[in-house]
Amino acid sequence: MLKVVTSAVLNHISYFRTVPLNSLQPRFISITKMNYEKAAEELQNNPYYNKYAEKISQLQKTSPEEFLSRLKENEDKKSTKKSSNVSKTMPTPLAGLPGEAKIKPNAFTKPKLLSDVMKTELLEGKSPNEIEEIWFDYHKNKDCIVASVPLSNFDTIQLRGEKFPIFLLPLPRDQGYEFIMLQFNGNEVHFTPLISYQTHKENSPECLTLVYYPDLKDTKGLVLMKGEFNKDVLTPIEAQCLANELQLYYGEENEKRTRLLERFTNNPDDFKHMDLIANLETLSL
Repeated sequence: MLKVVTSAVLNHISYFRTVPLNSLQPRFISITKMNYEKAAEELQNNPYYNKYAEKISQLQKTSPEEFLSRLKENEDKKSTKKSSNVSKTMPTPLAGLPGEAKIKPNAFTKPKLLSDVMKTELLEGKSPNEIEEIWFDYHKNKDCIVASVPLSNFDTIQLRGEKFPIFLLPLPRDQGYEFIMLQFNGNEVHFTPLISYQTHKENSPECLTLVYYPDLKDTKGLVLMKGEFNKDVLTPIEAQCLANELQLYYGEENEKRTRLLERFTNNPDDFKHMDLIANLETLSL
């Protein structure tokens, strides 16, 4: 039976289920390295840095794209001084990452199969509805969220994941919102807190990993999904919230949300993180 949570996002999509928690081994997100570290280091070497360190730290936490945009502007000015022939620098790494707007899955990463997580012989001769129930029951004592994703939604998610491989999602917290960065890699989606990525770059630990299993797509017309999360970073409800937000942006045709995806990837200078929060808060219960 589906668990209902009093959240606008969670009530908007209903096919995710949450199951109990145990400990998870920490994993690391694999995202192309930004030029953030070099720019931030040079900023700290500025003689005026200590005087404004507190304000800079606050800006970094509350308005990440503005902070990165200012670092970018600083780099632009220095590049212009060095040579008048230097072309304009790449967009702010927050939205799309320099030169990596279309990140391809690692060719050496073997796609995960349904047989890796359960005995697929249990599904032989079963109807799609029976398979869904077996999938949910199989994970009821495991630490994850699971779903049976409609075929049309999965196809849309895959297409948009290739077109917009990196994005931000606002996660409601007690004191406001925290931004979570996501990246598609084949049939997997990896999530890490933005502030963690700003600190650790490509070594930022994952807080949530979603894996889509399309093994039964052609024979049964359904795709099974499993999401494992770090209990030290996310609660089950928060993990479910992120999965549902991903569905809203990548699994549905919505003009307003599509514009945000396009702006984040192609026009980062025009992207405003508050637009994500505003969009989340407009969802009706």
